[in-house]
Amino acid sequence: METDTATIEVANTSAFADLGLPEFILKAVADAGYTQPTPIQEQAIPQLLEGKDIIGGAQTGTGKTAAFALPIIARLHKHGKTRALIMEPTRELAQQVYDALQVFAKHTNLRTALLYGGVRYGKQREQIQRGADIIVATPGRLLDFLGQRLLKLDSIETLVLDEADRMLDMGFMPDVRKIIGFTPRKRQSLLFSATVPPAIDSLSQWMLHEPVTIRIGSGTSTADTITHSIYPVDDRQKFDLLVAILDQTDYDSALIFTRTKHGADTIARWLEHRGHNIGILHSDRTQKERERAMADFRSGKSRLLVATDIVARGIDISGISHVINYDIPQHPEDYVHRIGRTGRANRDGEAVTLYTAGEQDFLRGIERFIGQKIPHSKLEDFDYNWTPVLEANSADKPKRRNRSPISSRGRKGRR
Repeated sequence: METDTATIEVANTSAFADLGLPEFILKAVADAGYTQPTPIQEQAIPQLLEGKDIIGGAQTGTGKTAAFALPIIARLHKHGKTRALIMEPTRELAQQVYDALQVFAKHTNLRTALLYGGVRYGKQREQIQRGADIIVATPGRLLDFLGQRLLKLDSIETLVLDEADRMLDMGFMPDVRKIIGFTPRKRQSLLFSATVPPAIDSLSQWMLHEPVTIRIGSGTSTADTITHSIYPVDDRQKFDLLVAILDQTDYDSALIFTRTKHGADTIARWLEHRGHNIGILHSDRTQKERERAMADFRSGKSRLLVATDIVARGIDISGISHVINYDIPQHPEDYVHRIGRTGRANRDGEAVTLYTAGEQDFLRGIERFIGQKIPHSKLEDFDYNWTPVLEANSADKPKRRNRSPISSRGRKGRR
């Protein structure tokens, strides 16, 4: 299918009432406290209400879920057959979209089913049996339902593939193509992806028909509200430096990223021994453990969450003041996704990266990708071992003593 399409570029000047949404949607939006659409919502919603296919790319935290959820609910309006399918790469993203649909569809009788792995089939089977207008699913569990003939997708009118590049990274593309084959050829299709590698471009040409392309930002930029810093350190002192930074920083809540699941477990265990209340999130945790970790972090019961890149994309947790890269990400785009968990909704955020010898190429790749050099910092009163990265960057930034090693921006401390 042809994908050589126009790109929509407009200023964000409208209200939700100007986008063509029906009154029952406007009431739900108002009830949720939204007053003005974000750029991705303003550009996508009128196109989707007209039934057009879309390729969408937007910086994380820009309101993408509402951009596709509101027009889907508006077009379905009343309970009937299963007419919309939204595919997500992770359980957490699927749950988040499902929760948003409950809010936006509160003034309708539409029903939504949530399908993902790691839990028993009972509740999910019940949702399908009682009839679901919208299905939100991860590919693996959805294929299980299709293989057992527990549902059909032959009445799908709108298909959403969210975080397509993440689907590719996780090896879901063969499953995604199989699932799309169960849907009607004549349908509305939406593909959202932060980046468009060749495999995604090929999928879009097969999946979409004369799509409108909407791009918000370059996909490589970071929010202006985020302050970046690099802390060079001997790899044998990484954990000690992490503890020192946490002890001297006024943070509301902090998300600590590690490269591996074992690393996340180890860092969390060490921090617990230091008296911190820690949440852990990675793919080997059970669904109940993952849900409890997210709930505790959202409520403030635990102010630190140690995670792998499973939460680097799309998860909307308000109030994260700091993101700390305990392990520098190997892929530059992962840096953008990780730090996008802070500095959301025009709030200030801090992105801190611990940097050891041997990671120079990773750091250079990140700086090229985001188009800026990240300042290097050195924590006062920390007894550093000598390391080449400290000597190489000693002239980057003069030593100075702050109330916090990470700019506090006047934030009130809570230790």
